[in-house]
Amino acid sequence: MKGSGGLRGRLLAGAAAVKAPLTDAGAGVLLDYLQLLEQWNTRFNLSGVTGIGQMLDRHVLDSLSIAPWVTGDTVADAGSGAGLPGIPLAALFPDKRFVLIDSNGKKARFLFQAKLSLGLENLTVAHCRVEDYRGPADLVVCRALSTLARSAAKTQHILSRGATLLAMKGRHPGQELALLPDAFTVKFLHRVHVPGASNRHIVGISCRG
Repeated sequence: MKGSGGLRGRLLAGAAAVKAPLTDAGAGVLLDYLQLLEQWNTRFNLSGVTGIGQMLDRHVLDSLSIAPWVTGDTVADAGSGAGLPGIPLAALFPDKRFVLIDSNGKKARFLFQAKLSLGLENLTVAHCRVEDYRGPADLVVCRALSTLARSAAKTQHILSRGATLLAMKGRHPGQELALLPDAFTVKFLHRVHVPGASNRHIVGISCRG
């Protein structure tokens, strides 16, 4: 990739800034992912963000910003879209299993291709609605699924088995938190600065039942 040396440096520095222990091998996977995403995006409009540099900041580093709160052996990415945050996290944590859930056909095709092209053996794709996913999960992550209340409702059947929902929000989600049903408990709320992108608020939610 043209200019990959500079991008690699930005990626590794940005990962370190958000406390994501990205290896050089993992960085290589993510640079290949960015190239694949840019190629597919021109044909299928998978993301409104264009250009590898912008995608690095606003997609990859943004996804890596939740790394300090990623726990458990199996992580479900609800409404994965173009593989965010699931693919960056799978490259970061090769010992964990990631399930990318999306019902959109073209996005699911991209996810299957990304898994093969990037050689991510710790990643599987579930082409279904989040509500229909019945596999295991210790943690559910979502980046652009819906409001906190709707995201919690869509994943309640997974959370009720003991999983935690790790939701990524932009601005402080005060109003959304106020509308969260009583069946759910907010475990934590953290603000994170993502280099080259907007600030993030990370919300951890569990199910009382």
